[in-house]
Amino acid sequence: MSENKYDARSISKIGLLMALEIVLTQFISIETPIVRIGFGFLPIAIVGMLYGPWIAGTASAIADIVGTILFGGGVFFPGFVLSAFIGGMIYGLILYKKPKSLKRIIIAILLVTVFVNLGLNTIWLTIMLDKAILVIFPTRVVQNLVLAPVNIMLLYFVVQNKTLRKAIGIE
Repeated sequence: MSENKYDARSISKIGLLMALEIVLTQFISIETPIVRIGFGFLPIAIVGMLYGPWIAGTASAIADIVGTILFGGGVFFPGFVLSAFIGGMIYGLILYKKPKSLKRIIIAILLVTVFVNLGLNTIWLTIMLDKAILVIFPTRVVQNLVLAPVNIMLLYFVVQNKTLRKAIGIE
């Protein structure tokens, strides 16, 4: 009989990481006039490391929907759910069952930053706000130039910390 990877413990861990993503995104963030530094990507990256791209993408999309329903913060827009799904997929594709090296972390963060944050999310904001992309894009570039190195350092710290690795269950 094969071992089921998605037992009650795994599903509970995924649910807790989704809840943590919502809390970190909604309540624990540092805001300045130029940037908003959020930590919600960390639990999704961990889901990607532990369970792969499909689970991470699905968990990220569901957490985005639940966070929007519970805490609002604007009008629901399905494009951001797609962005959340793709971001989770990227973390899973780059980090699942692979060495958790600084190089892989940099690749994952840069792919999410360029394709999801600067690409898709800028398009969604352009549609929602009815503003020209050239009005929105420069501010988003500055924000993401600041955030990408911070996110790389945070994820690398989590992955390299032996106590956190053991608590999370990262190989």
